[in-house]
Amino acid sequence: MYSMDEHVQQTRRQFFTSTASGVGLAALAGMLRDDGLMAAESTAATNPLSPRTPHFPGKAQHCIFIFLAGGTSHLELFDPKPKLKELDGQAIPESFLNGIRFSFTKPTQSKLMGSRFEFRRYGQCGMELSNLLPHIGACADDIGLVRSMHHAAFDHAPGELEMITGRDQPGRPSFGAWLTYGLGNGSQNLPAFVAMINHRGPVARAMAWGNGYLPSVHQGVLFRNQGEPILNLETPAGIRPEWHRAQLDAVQQLNRLKLQQVHDPEIEARIAAYELAFRMQTAAPELIDLAGETRQTQETYGLNRSGQQGVFARNCLLARRLVERGVRVVSLFQRTWDQHKNLEGEIRAQCLEVDQPIGALLADLKRRGMLESTLVVWGTEFGRTAITENAQPGPTAGRDHHPHCFSMWLAGGGVRGGQVIGQSDELGWRVAEDGVHTHDFHATLLHLFGFDHKRLTYRHRGLDVRLTDVAGNVVERLLA
Repeated sequence: MYSMDEHVQQTRRQFFTSTASGVGLAALAGMLRDDGLMAAESTAATNPLSPRTPHFPGKAQHCIFIFLAGGTSHLELFDPKPKLKELDGQAIPESFLNGIRFSFTKPTQSKLMGSRFEFRRYGQCGMELSNLLPHIGACADDIGLVRSMHHAAFDHAPGELEMITGRDQPGRPSFGAWLTYGLGNGSQNLPAFVAMINHRGPVARAMAWGNGYLPSVHQGVLFRNQGEPILNLETPAGIRPEWHRAQLDAVQQLNRLKLQQVHDPEIEARIAAYELAFRMQTAAPELIDLAGETRQTQETYGLNRSGQQGVFARNCLLARRLVERGVRVVSLFQRTWDQHKNLEGEIRAQCLEVDQPIGALLADLKRRGMLESTLVVWGTEFGRTAITENAQPGPTAGRDHHPHCFSMWLAGGGVRGGQVIGQSDELGWRVAEDGVHTHDFHATLLHLFGFDHKRLTYRHRGLDVRLTDVAGNVVERLLA
């Protein structure tokens, strides 16, 4: 029979569990000792970000995902089309328009437009890239370029989600969240997954570094590259470190007791987050202090440049420093590539901003022996149309969204560089050979980290769900 003594004891425990007062904690500790639970309570809770072993040995251990949002034009940068130049100013054949949706373009008012820039061969492999990318081109022998990416999402937020989460719908984990779910963290003092923004963030906003239905501990942490790295992290003035530590211990003790009662994984995430935040109060300021970097390194990345050019350069250097300290995933976002008009001038300016720092990052990682274990991914949500957007070809013309064929590239982390995967047709309009769908791309990324994409799953609403949904094949040619 349920006795009054048991009821009183339960009521006392519930009361002490719900209070953070000093007397409550002291009494709670006494009750735990009386119940023989103090030893169990005082041991550290299982860290949901503890390093884990993948399905098989993967060459990549860290990922730097550079996402240049807006829909970067493959025709200007990565996929030379001499036939398109030859047909400049002509109407597109009707057959190319079958099954195509546009965001803004009226095909009857639009003309074919060849690239406004020249291409040249880079590296021993002779990879053809735009002359706007000399620094990235200098690393061509380390790059695996995919010219046959495709999916069906033709607007920004759905396209971003498609490339980052595997589906063009909200609510799913980002690639970075999946990777930390599979591998855990490699750093004791910094987050497993860090996101940084230059200019504006992606249209999908926090969903681009979100955890979706995975536990919240796998969500990316938004970093600032100057000032206070993470807002509201610093200890208030006048609070001594030992006081802060004692307060945190008290809160963690209560959280662990609650975890024993309800077994909610979000409590585990909260415990890990509080502990990490405490350690980051020292680690984060040291991270963004670049005084220890040589002048040559800073100039190579372009930190001496003004405005947003210097900001992007700083983010690239910080990405290397984060990976160097064990952070598993760093995502760099920049949304300035949506050239519906003035493509010629705008894309030139954007390449001046990103080419030097990205090239410096690849060279720096290689020089330090880090490129072998660090996968660098250059991505965007889609490409651009071979026709103008309701205008005649010229400096003021732009291109519309085009998810049916575009380019992305990878380097390091087990990628076989110096090669091109897939081909587009003569107008860069559709895939002509070896198409790579989003699911294939993600399956390949996971493989480089040692995961079978069909086995890296999470039980959600009664289903074992995965990044690659119900499709995807590893692009074997990309593997070293």
